[in-house]
Amino acid sequence: MKPPISKTALETLCVHAGHERGPVEQGLNTPIVTSTAFDYTRDDQVRYPRYLNTPNHRVVARRIAALESAEAALITASGLGAISAVFFGLMRPGDHAILLEGLYGGTSDLVEGLLKPAGFEFSTWDGNPDTLAELIRPETRLAWVESPTNPLLRVIDLAATASILADHKIVSVIDNTFATPILQRPIEFGFDLVMHSATKYFGGHSDLLCGALAGSDKLIDQIRPQAIRLGSSLNGQDLYLLERSLKTLAIRVERQAANAADLADWLEPRDRITRVFYPGLVGDAGHQIAGQQMSAFGAMLSFRLDSAVDPDRFLEHLQLITPAVSLAGVESTICQPSRTSHARLTAQARAALGIDDRLMRLSVGIELADDLIADLDQALKAAA
Repeated sequence: MKPPISKTALETLCVHAGHERGPVEQGLNTPIVTSTAFDYTRDDQVRYPRYLNTPNHRVVARRIAALESAEAALITASGLGAISAVFFGLMRPGDHAILLEGLYGGTSDLVEGLLKPAGFEFSTWDGNPDTLAELIRPETRLAWVESPTNPLLRVIDLAATASILADHKIVSVIDNTFATPILQRPIEFGFDLVMHSATKYFGGHSDLLCGALAGSDKLIDQIRPQAIRLGSSLNGQDLYLLERSLKTLAIRVERQAANAADLADWLEPRDRITRVFYPGLVGDAGHQIAGQQMSAFGAMLSFRLDSAVDPDRFLEHLQLITPAVSLAGVESTICQPSRTSHARLTAQARAALGIDDRLMRLSVGIELADDLIADLDQALKAAA
């Protein structure tokens, strides 16, 4: 296991990791390669954007690998493109995977709408390390988890989970989108693969759609052919914008996480809020383990409005915080997972997870925390 990377080193890696300097590259920024056609006689490999091997892809992949303490990485056209590449790269019909209960709705929709009908088999895990081994079968190939989860911010014990899976030679995969490598590096706890919806914090400005995977050379090489076949490639312009955004990842996430902690502390005692989901709260079920494996508790939180507050009126009266799909931009946004990220789940599945129209998922931005608190306060009063 690699030693933890210091906070200072991570900030430096965000800016410099993977950058290439050459006689043509005298500027500080990586040139944008827009070509979709390359001279194959002058290189030791055939370059083509769909093969995920252009110069811009190479630079960004190395930076993300460095941030996640990984040997290699690849960039895809969306987070779901990365998720799909893992399942199709490491499994075949008839194989089995273990899924943490309460995953991101897009992951669940992929499983229910495509993978199960194609013959892939799945079991659901409750997140308790004591129950994980009993779900493993001879045909189990991987286990997929999130921590913290979307949208209920549930935390699992990464070291214990990775150890159990390693003992059974099962590939461990984690969606690390909410935490980012600035706050949590699962490979250092024994995980094999890390996935990011890079649309979120890696992009950070609500203007990019992309995904990322990081892990060993062996696993990335095993997944890459299926990512290529799926056509999940990103163009040079977007790769350049992603590299630019990564340079400020550390300072953005640190400010957003600090703001989220302030908002969670303010929301928790409010009469019109029945519950706040945030691992940074001392009373949260995941607080202790999150404190051991995260350097801060993240910039996402969820809360449930009580019956006296009309959810639609609450959203209508917000002035700074914008109701919007997606998350992790520099601006604060809010949504109802029941109508956005988890809308494709059945009503029964949402009810089992506790996801209803009163549950609000808040993505905290870089604004002044006091201004965000004032906005929440006036909207709660107006909607009651």
